[in-house]
Amino acid sequence: MEQGDVRVILLILIVVVCVVIWRFQKWSAGSNRRRGRIPRHANIPEDDVVDLLEGAGFEVLAGKTKIPITMTVGERDQLESRLFIDYFVQKEDHVYLVKVAKDRKPLEMTGSAVRDMLLPYTLIYPEAQGILYVDMSISKIKKIIFHIEV
Repeated sequence: MEQGDVRVILLILIVVVCVVIWRFQKWSAGSNRRRGRIPRHANIPEDDVVDLLEGAGFEVLAGKTKIPITMTVGERDQLESRLFIDYFVQKEDHVYLVKVAKDRKPLEMTGSAVRDMLLPYTLIYPEAQGILYVDMSISKIKKIIFHIEV
């Protein structure tokens, strides 16, 4: 073998090793990518909710985010819906989802009502520490963390 052949073989070996490392990293991060990613928006509205959250020490990462949902019923019927998350915030290293209380649809503080209304958000964004339920009528933030035993 000549010196040029050794260089070509070495170059091919380096490329193969780099591709294997890249594929391994992509595979190992694959489960996180399939889940919802925490968005970060530059255009965060300036409102009373943001002021309350920032006053409590939270950094607002994103404003209202729409999560489209498509469902297949039977084998042919398709239904569409969506969920909205009002804000994404961060405090220290913990990210929280924020839902703002609505006058026309208040949340009863019972286990089943909290579960039915807020658990889907936790399942979509499992990397979030919990949900902050903001009631602007009393300027209060309630932190809700689900502990699921399987």
